[in-house]
Formats: sequence, structure tokens, C-alpha cells
Amino acid sequence: MILSVIIVNYNVKHFLEQCLNSVFASERKLANGEQLDIECIVVDNNSVDGSVEMVRERFPEVVCVDNKDNPGFAKANNQALRIAKGDYLLLLNPDTIVEKETFIMCINFMMEHRECGALGVKMINGEGVYLKESKRGFPTPETSFYKISGLIKLFPHHPKIARYYMGHLSNDEVNEIEILPGAFIMMSRESYEKVGGLDESYFMYGEDIDFSWRFILAGYKNYYLPTTRIIHYKGESTKKGSMNYVYTFYNAMVIFAKKYFSGSNAKLYIGLINMAIWARAGLSFVKRIFCNIAQPLVDFLIAFGGFVAAKQLWATFWAENVSYYPSVYTWVVIPFYILFMMLVSWLYGGYDKPLRIGRLVRGMGLGCLLLLAFYSLLDETQRYSRMVLLLGSAWSILSAVAIRIPKLRKHTDNTLLVGSPEETQRVEQLIRNYGIDTELIEHVDPAKGIQLSELIRVFKITDVVFCGRDIQTQDIISQMASLQATGVRFKIVPSDSDIIIGSNAISSREDIFSVDINTIDTPYNRRNKRLFDIFSSLILLILSPLHILFQKQKRDVYPHLFQVLVGKKSWVSPENGVFTPADILDRKPSDTTHLDQRYKRNYKLGTDIAILFKNINKL
Repeated sequence: MILSVIIVNYNVKHFLEQCLNSVFASERKLANGEQLDIECIVVDNNSVDGSVEMVRERFPEVVCVDNKDNPGFAKANNQALRIAKGDYLLLLNPDTIVEKETFIMCINFMMEHRECGALGVKMINGEGVYLKESKRGFPTPETSFYKISGLIKLFPHHPKIARYYMGHLSNDEVNEIEILPGAFIMMSRESYEKVGGLDESYFMYGEDIDFSWRFILAGYKNYYLPTTRIIHYKGESTKKGSMNYVYTFYNAMVIFAKKYFSGSNAKLYIGLINMAIWARAGLSFVKRIFCNIAQPLVDFLIAFGGFVAAKQLWATFWAENVSYYPSVYTWVVIPFYILFMMLVSWLYGGYDKPLRIGRLVRGMGLGCLLLLAFYSLLDETQRYSRMVLLLGSAWSILSAVAIRIPKLRKHTDNTLLVGSPEETQRVEQLIRNYGIDTELIEHVDPAKGIQLSELIRVFKITDVVFCGRDIQTQDIISQMASLQATGVRFKIVPSDSDIIIGSNAISSREDIFSVDINTIDTPYNRRNKRLFDIFSSLILLILSPLHILFQKQKRDVYPHLFQVLVGKKSWVSPENGVFTPADILDRKPSDTTHLDQRYKRNYKLGTDIAILFKNINKL
């Protein structure tokens, strides 16, 4: 066996399918005339998106390791490395596409350069943009400071300041580098056995830096090979804006610093990392607060202005006294009216994304009706004006809708399909079936040599879809790189596949059946589920002296109640629930995976209520 390709997957089924298609479509003849035989090992870290089933069905030749938990990237790679048989070993991300000649070019290079312990290749992202992570330098405290401070952006090619991304080296020339990208690391069996596996202290991030540096410490050289390229849909498995990402990434750097630096250098490096964590945390917090309150604040201010105007008009023309209403009405009662309507609208999903005007109107309208009902119960001395409430509420609803109208205007998307007439017709039908919103669809056959840039300009194209059956990966990558300045979005339809993959979206046959599916991850459902957990826990806590008498495990009742109340657990959840979706049944099946997925994809609050009441004596 010459080459073992190792892929660690976590919930990126469609990217993995496209990656495997490119792996098995690769060229197999080496420079010495030998036939390149490949084994592929996929280690799945407990995905719930059907990745394992897809691999076993579509790629039976792949060795699939199905982990029942997520042990982390390093440990999963080591699982595969221990069983790999190849003379050369490749660690490859699932969200990548390799060119047909990538493997043979890398192996030919390593055969010619015996000092090469490991190598990486030129990477571009899903928009055709070169990824600086293709070549990096050792992250010393000084180098890291230049990156964290932003000086690297001011001097992107300086041999000292830009060393983090080795900006002083050409992106198009073979060069010796220090750190390889974890998305693609090819090594020889000899160098791997001398260096050993990845350090499992790293759960995710940092292990590629550690691994690369150990090749150099073992006396090998790491190379950057730009004569072949891969597409890397960078970071599809993670949310890089989240604080969890920030902590995990920088914590990996702390592990690295403690391992390779000593004394003042280690303290300086860890200090820089802590500064970066706090800076990112602060910026993320401010940004999150601003994004969350910006729209409600605008709504409140406009509604307040409308209420005050309605109050003044009614005082002038009905009471004939501009000072008829006391100041407490203006500064306390009216803000309460507005905040209450906004609260009901928020609970109703009026402030969720994507924007739904119907929910906003129904929520604020219901808030108005509840205020009117409450108003009727008040003593006459506390009833200021029903008419001002009606006029102000009407203004609040209409103004909230009006300021959102520009957001509802759809930007016209025009799509260019690149492939043979037969295949582009098939892809157009997929686009229609999946409900992808596009005004214009143009077809172009690459065999005719038409310049795509001209078509993009003439037809104001926003999306270019390449048919993988008709166009080789290297040609797709070249087109993406040459057209990146146009600002179009790129998508690929893999050969013999019904998925459309881009860096900004994935469309598949599943979408046809999931348009109306009420997933548990929507803000509306998450909020209602949490409110149900809180209120039911409070009620059960109040009634606990009574219902605890009927419990089978009395010692667990109060721990469960408080854990649900503070959010550590939910009453019903496949992962952290007191009960699971299977508890709706009288007899639990041995495998509840399908039941758990159906619960998540088509969530109903009534299901939680039914499960809780069915198991009320098992708290």
C-alpha cells in the first residue's frame, strides 16, 4: 500500500462526500511508472447527520471507524494512523477537494526529496481566495505579537513582521516552511514512525503546529508545494465567532507554549494569549449586545415618539388641555406599554431570524390586547386613556413593519451553470426542486471556450455552479481563483450527486422535505423549551412536598429540579435530559438514534409536556 488517506469527520456529511469523490477520482500513476494504490480511512467523531451511513452506503471500500463519542481531532487521527498501511500518510480535512494530480505530485516530490518529513499544498477557500494558512512560521512570542497586534496586516511581506504566514515567501514557489496546515499534511511512513502520532493533549487546534514542529526537531524539513492545490471550505465544522472557539483555540496555544517555551518566553507568550482571549471576549460581548439590542432599541424609540404624539393630540383635541396627562404617564406607563408589547412579540418569535413580519405583528397585537384586558381591570383613577393605547399600539406595529420593509426586498440572484448541456439541465432541475431563489439561470458549455468573466458581467451573475462531472477539479480551482475579483459565489455539484455545495450554503434532496420542519435549534423553539423548563420546574418545586411521595427515586428529585431550573439539564433531551425522546414509549428500543433525530428535526413543545407528564413519577 503506497498511500493512506485519513479523514476525521464531524457532522459535515455533504462536504465529506464531495471530498471522498475527489480522493477516488485522483490520478494513480507515479513518475516511476508505479501504480498508486490508495486506502482511505474515515474516523467519525459521533456525527448525528448521517455521515457514517453515507460512507458505508456510497463508499464501501472506505475503512470507517465509528466513534460513539467525540475524542477530539488529534486522538481520532491517531486511531487511523495506528491501522494505516501506506508508505505515505495523509491527514486530510473532510471539507476539502483535491485535484486529480495532488497525490501523485506530492508523493513524486517526497520521493525526490528524502529530507522532506512532511509537506502541505496551496489552499484556496470556497470563494477562490488564497488561504494564508497554507504556509506558516513557528509562532514565537514575537511572531505572535505581530499577528495579534495587527502589524502583520500593515507589513504583509516583511521577512520579520510577516513571518507568522511567511509572507516574505512567494505563494507560487516551492519553499521550506515551518508549520503545515492541519487540513492537509502528507508524511512518509519513516518520518511518522520517528516523530510519532499527534499530541492528544490538544482537543482541537494547535495539534498541527505541534506536529509540524516535531518533524523539524527530528531533523526533517517541511515543504510548501504550490504546484498542486486544494479547495478548503475553511472552518465548516466550527463556529469561529463563538467564545467556545476562541477559548479552545487559545487554550491550545497555551498547551503549546508550556511544551516548547521556558522561563520568560513562556510567560510572555501566555500573557499575549490571555490578552487576546480577553480582547476577543470583550469585542464579542459588545458586538453581541449591540446586535441584540439595536433593532429593539430603534423600535422602542419610534414607538415612544408615536405614543407621545398620540397622547398630545388626544389631550389637545379631546381634553382640550395639553397638560391633561401627568408626567408619570409619559415616562412610566407608556414605556411599560411598549416594552410589554415588545416582550410578547419576542416570545412570539417576532425578533427571531429569519425575519417574519407575521410573527412580529401577531406578537405586538396580542400584547396590545393583553394590555387592554389588563386596562379594564384597573380602577378608574388609574385608567389614563384607552384611545391613546390603541393609537400608540397601532403606530408601534405599523412603524415596526415599515422599517423592516427594506430588509424584505430580495436581492436578485442570477445563476450561471457551467457544464455539458445534459448535466446543466439536470442541475437546473435540482435548483428548481430545492427551491433555491434565483431570477435567471444561464448555461455555458466549457468545451466551447467561452470566457466566464464576460458572461458574469453581461448577465450580472451572482452565483456560478460548476458541474463536477464535466469539469476537472484543477480547472474549477483555476476558474475560482481567476474570478474571485468578480465577487460571485461559487458552488459545485459533484459527479453523480444531487447535492449543491458552496462555502455559504449546502442544498440537498433533504431540503425538499425540511422546508417546514420545525427544528429544535430555532431561536423560537429554544426559547419556548427553556421557558417550559423554568416554569414547570418552579411548579414542580412548589408542589414537591406532595408529588415526592409518589417518586420511585426520591433522592434524585431535587437535584433534577435545580439542574433543570439553572439550565444544566432539560426535562427532555437526547444529550442532557432528565428524560429522552424514547421515554414517550412504553418500551425503549435498543437504538434510539432515529427517534432522537426525528425529535430534533421536528420539535414540538407538546412532546416535552407529554414526556414529562408520562414520567412524572420518575423525576
